[in-house]
Amino acid sequence: MPELLNTDEAATYLRLSERKLYELVASGAIPCSKVTGRWLFPKAALDRWVASGLPSSLKTLEISSPPIVGGSHDPLLEWALRESGCGLASLPEGSEAGLRRLARREVIAAAIHLHPLTGEHDRANIDAVTEAPGLHDAVLIGFSLREQGLVVAPGNPLGLRDIAQLAHSGLRVARRQDGAGAQLLLLSLLASVGIDPAALNLTRPDCVTGTDIADRIRRGQADCGIATRSVAQAAGMEFVPLIWERFDLVLRQRDYFLPGPSALFGFVRSDRFRQRASDLGGYDLSVCGEIRLVN
Repeated sequence: MPELLNTDEAATYLRLSERKLYELVASGAIPCSKVTGRWLFPKAALDRWVASGLPSSLKTLEISSPPIVGGSHDPLLEWALRESGCGLASLPEGSEAGLRRLARREVIAAAIHLHPLTGEHDRANIDAVTEAPGLHDAVLIGFSLREQGLVVAPGNPLGLRDIAQLAHSGLRVARRQDGAGAQLLLLSLLASVGIDPAALNLTRPDCVTGTDIADRIRRGQADCGIATRSVAQAAGMEFVPLIWERFDLVLRQRDYFLPGPSALFGFVRSDRFRQRASDLGGYDLSVCGEIRLVN
């Protein structure tokens, strides 16, 4: 039997009528996700849902996720993880990689900033979590708005002003890995002005973080790349602003109340955290702590 069941398969597996199954879906009582207009039911989640109704002595034990925040790299988040005393480590691999690890319970939370090729940027994180298999029990929490743009050498010697210039100048553009939020943003911005990514002179190997992009520019191995204002400022680079984006944390609902995440979310309400955001630059904390989605 497949790991993701359609409606017919789920009803048969649970020995329910389709009508009863739809009643459970409508009430939010059963784990499922809607993908391209179809309801899908993770088999492993259904097993846990059934087991939750058994006597406590027979319940399947939940596997604890390791105390790691995966997903996107961010200087303010890195600092908060360290200074809050939350005990959570960081594994920055990109937004999509973080979501996959969260679904496999390889991290306790994922930091994400996703962007569609077309459509509404503001909803991209919500849509990704809603449609992700295995994250039926997730909560999406705002961390900040971040200013993203082009990181360039001090003084902006090439006079870059917008994304459209990248395709016509032969500039060496530092590339992020596939699935990284910054790389998705680059593709989205190129699509908005009708530029084929193949027209760009993208450098290799891929940069894992925005800090790596700034370092490559500093060493003269690239002319520009997408990263946050905070990365540019910390590296002493020039910054060409392009967009403000949502930067969110996603984790399972039950893990929100564990000591590590609780300590982190308590810390981000402090004056010290807000002062650090101001010092780094490029952050808007008006959305910090906002519950954007309860899946």
